[in-house]
Amino acid sequence: MSVTAAPPTRSDDPTTPPPARRGRWSRLLALPAGRRARYVVLVLWVAALALAGPLIGRLEKVQSTDPLAALAPGAESTQVTQILRTLPGGDQVPAVVVYERTSGLTPADLERIESDAAAVTAIGVAVGEVSGPVPSEDGQAALLVVPLTGTDPDVLAEQVAEIRDTVAEGDADGLTVRVTGAAGVSADLVGVFSGVNTTLLGATALVVAILLLLTYRSPFLWLIPLATVFIAESLARAGMTALVEGPGLLVDGQIAGIVLVLVFGAGTDYALLLVSRYREELRKHADKGEAMAAALVGAGPAIVASAATVALGLLCLLTAVLPGQRALGPAGAVGIVAAMLAALTLLPALLLVTGRRVFWPFVPRFGTEESTGHGRWERIGRRVQSRPRRVWISGLAVLAVLTLGLTQFSLGQAITDSFRGSPASIEGRDVVAAHFPAGTGSDTVVLVPGSDEAAVSAALRAEPGVASVRPAASDDTWTQLSVTLSDPADSAEAEATVERLRSDLDEVGSGAALVGGSTATLIDERAAQETGRERVIPLVLALVLLVLVALLRSLLAPLLLVGSVVVSFAAALGVTAFLSDLLGFGSFNPTLPLFAFVFLVALGVDYNIFLMTRAREEAVVHGTREGMVRALALTGGVITSAGLVLAATFAVLGVLPLVALAQLGFVVAFGVLLDTLLVRTLIVPGLVLDLGDRVWWPSRGFAPGQDDQAEAEVVRV
Repeated sequence: MSVTAAPPTRSDDPTTPPPARRGRWSRLLALPAGRRARYVVLVLWVAALALAGPLIGRLEKVQSTDPLAALAPGAESTQVTQILRTLPGGDQVPAVVVYERTSGLTPADLERIESDAAAVTAIGVAVGEVSGPVPSEDGQAALLVVPLTGTDPDVLAEQVAEIRDTVAEGDADGLTVRVTGAAGVSADLVGVFSGVNTTLLGATALVVAILLLLTYRSPFLWLIPLATVFIAESLARAGMTALVEGPGLLVDGQIAGIVLVLVFGAGTDYALLLVSRYREELRKHADKGEAMAAALVGAGPAIVASAATVALGLLCLLTAVLPGQRALGPAGAVGIVAAMLAALTLLPALLLVTGRRVFWPFVPRFGTEESTGHGRWERIGRRVQSRPRRVWISGLAVLAVLTLGLTQFSLGQAITDSFRGSPASIEGRDVVAAHFPAGTGSDTVVLVPGSDEAAVSAALRAEPGVASVRPAASDDTWTQLSVTLSDPADSAEAEATVERLRSDLDEVGSGAALVGGSTATLIDERAAQETGRERVIPLVLALVLLVLVALLRSLLAPLLLVGSVVVSFAAALGVTAFLSDLLGFGSFNPTLPLFAFVFLVALGVDYNIFLMTRAREEAVVHGTREGMVRALALTGGVITSAGLVLAATFAVLGVLPLVALAQLGFVVAFGVLLDTLLVRTLIVPGLVLDLGDRVWWPSRGFAPGQDDQAEAEVVRV
C-alpha cells in the first residue's frame, strides 16, 4: 500500500508565504539562530558598540553650528552672508534689550538703563559699542542694542544668557525687561534643542515600553525589543557622526531627534513582526533554535523589504536643495538599516539566550495551539466583501472630507508662531513692535559697491516699508547698509518690501546691490523648499511605484496603492492644518510638507506591501476575492499593532516646545493611523474585491486551485 505525503500546512504568519525549501538567502537569514552563531552575534555586537563608542559620544560635538552651512546654496541671501564674513564687523548679530513701563518710563528707569548699558559693556560680550538707550516716541519704552558675534549659535546663546543675567530680565515694580533681537531669538531656539535627544529618548522609550507591555503582557519580554532598539539607535548615532565627519553632511539636533523617533518606531515594528512569528514557531518546534530559524526565514524578507523601501525613499531627499533636508535622507537611511540589522541579528540572539521562559506567564509550549485572533479581521473582510464598492467609495469620501482642512493650510511660519509658549525673545519682539519700527533688531542687509552707496541709500530711504538706513561696515569692495523695516522681519509685509527692494535696486547705480538678512533668507529658503518638493516628491512616488510593480507583477494595483497613500497624506495634512488653525498655529514651516510626505509614503506603503503581497499569494490558491479576505484576516493583527506603535512614537515629537516638530509628529502619526485603520483595512480591500482579477492587470487573474508552479511564481516579501 502506498502512502501519499500530506501537503505542507500553510503558515498563519501575517506577512510571509508558506514554508519552502531554504536557499542561500534563507540560510543567510537563519544564520543567527545557530547554536554557536547566536553567541558570535552577541560578541560581534559588543565589539561593534565598543568600536562605535567614540562616534556615538561625538555626535553633539560635531553637529554643525554655523548658520551659513544651513542656507540655500547660491541664493542671494547666502551670498550676502558669505561677503559679510569678510567685512570688519560684518558678522555681528544684535541683541536688543527692551524696557517698557506702560505708564511711562521714570527718571529712575532711565538711570537703570544707563547703568545696564555700562554693565553690559563691562562683561565684554559685545564686539562693538553698545548703542542706547534709545527712547520711544511715546516715552513708554527704551532699548539698548548690543552687537554680538553670530557665527556660532551656541556661543551666541551663552552671550545672551550673560546679558540676561546682567540686566535682570523679568518684571519688577511695573518695569518689563526683555532681551530680544536676532540674537535673543537664536538663543531661545538653541535652548529648545538643548537636551532634545535626552527628552525625546526618555519619552519615546516610555511610550514604546508601555506599548510592548500591553502587547506582550509579560514582565520580561518587552525588555528585549526595547534594549534592541536602544542599541540600534546608538549605532545610528555613530553612523550620523560618520556622515558629518566624512561627507560633511549637516546633521543638527532636529535631524538627530527625527532619526531617533524613526529608529524606535521602525525597530519596534520589526521586533513585533519577528517575535510574533517566533512565538508561533515555538509551538511547532521543540528546539528553540529551529523555531527561530523558521521565524527568521518567514519574517525576515518582510523586514528587509520594509527597510529597503523606507531607506530608498529617504535617500530621495539627497536631491533636495537645502543642506538640512539633504542630510535627513542618508541619516534616516542609516537609522533604518541599523534598526533592520538589530532586528535580524541582535534580537534573535537575545531571545535565544533567554529561552522560552522570557514569554512568562504566557510561555508558548511545543505542541500546543494558540488563538490567533484572526477571526475578528476575517469578519471585517467578509463585511467588506458583501458591499466592496460602497466601502471603498465611502472610505475615499471620508478622506476627501478630511482634505478640506487644506483650505486652512499656509506655508511661511513666522518666528513668533514657532514656539509653544512665549519665550522672552518673542515677548520682547512684541514690545519692540508696539513702540519702535517692528523690524528693529532684525535688520535687512544691503551690500553695495562703494561707488553706489549714495544712490542706493537715497533709493532705500524712498522705499515704502523702510524705517531707517545706516552704513554699518565696509571694505575696498563692498559697503554694508543696515535697513530697518517698518514691519516684523518674518511678516508677509516685510517679505513684500524685500522683494520690491531687490527688483528696484537692480535699476540703481551699477545694479550690483545684494539684499540679504533674515527676511531675505526666509524668501530664499522658501524658494529652495519649493524646488526640493518638485524634485523629491515625484522621485519618491516613482520609486514606490517601481517597487510595487516589481513585487506585485501588476500596473493597476500599484497605481491604486500609490493613489490611496497620496490621498491619505492629503487627508492627514488637512486635519493637521485644521487643528493647528484651531489652536492658533495656522501656518506651517516650509519643511513640513516634504518631510511628512516622505515619511508617510515610505512608511505607509509598507503596510500595503504586507497586505497585497499576501493577497497575491493567497489568490494563487483561493482566487483574488477570497485571497483578499484571507490576506486581511492574516495581516490585520500584527500590522495594526505595528501601525499603532509607529504612530505613537512619532507623536512623541509633540513633547518638544517647537511647533514645527509637533506638527510633523502629529501629521505622520495621524497619517499612519489612517493608512493602518482605513486605507489598508477598508479602502484597499474594497477596491480589490470590487475589481477582482482585473486588479492584477496586465497579468492574468488567479483561478482557485492553480498549480504549484504558478504558486512558486508569486513575488514574495
